[in-house]
Amino acid sequence: MSESTIRARHRAARRPSTPLTELASAASEQMGTVGRRSAVVAASSGLMVSMLALPSSAAPGESGGALAAVDTAALTASARAVLNTSPVVSAPAEAVFTVDAPAVTAVKPTPPPPPAPEPEPTRSRAASRTAERAAASTEAAAPQAANNPIPQSVSGNAVLEVAARYVGVPYVSGGSTPDGFDCSGFTSYVYAQLGINLPRTSSAQRNAGTVVSRADAQPGDLIWSPGHIGIYAGGDMMIDAPRPGKTVQFRSIWQSSPTFIRIG
Repeated sequence: MSESTIRARHRAARRPSTPLTELASAASEQMGTVGRRSAVVAASSGLMVSMLALPSSAAPGESGGALAAVDTAALTASARAVLNTSPVVSAPAEAVFTVDAPAVTAVKPTPPPPPAPEPEPTRSRAASRTAERAAASTEAAAPQAANNPIPQSVSGNAVLEVAARYVGVPYVSGGSTPDGFDCSGFTSYVYAQLGINLPRTSSAQRNAGTVVSRADAQPGDLIWSPGHIGIYAGGDMMIDAPRPGKTVQFRSIWQSSPTFIRIG
């Protein structure tokens, strides 16, 4: 009795089938002609899978426009259930994103305080004014001494020696002190240093002594003209307080016919 041996055929193992593999298989059948540059978009609300192709400029040789939609009717019930139960992620249109950033405050550096000023030497107000007047008199007298040198007739003449001390003192209307002189204030102050009192005005001093001729006039005599008076310094010179803006100075006699007056 012969035995026949028939080998059994075994069915090849199949890949497990799941809803996702069925969805992918259905989509692949509709995407057979689509190249690698296609995109698959799943819309769970309409159970529609739309396939969009890139622009024609990105895929040469392929026609532009949207591809035909995939018919989801062929999907199995399990695949549609997966689509229906898939969570939908959406963001409201009015959503606002905020970023918490630490507050930065700029602080301006405080500059160091300035050094304290050095103390000034204290001195009395009277001394300060005296020093200022002396300096002003010296500055004013310097150019006067250069332009109007003191004549030789001053030496040994008591009146002119006193008068020469005040060269450079400014003219001050109504002044009769070394702070400032007018014409008659100057002559009366000089003579007062010698113990001789003269009237205050030039017109009164005109009549305070004896009139002498120009040839007989001596240094120290008064020299008068209407509205002005000074002290004769010999030769063609005189010393006086001229007018506002000027100072006591030796200068040439400017009157055409002055009157000479001897005091004492």
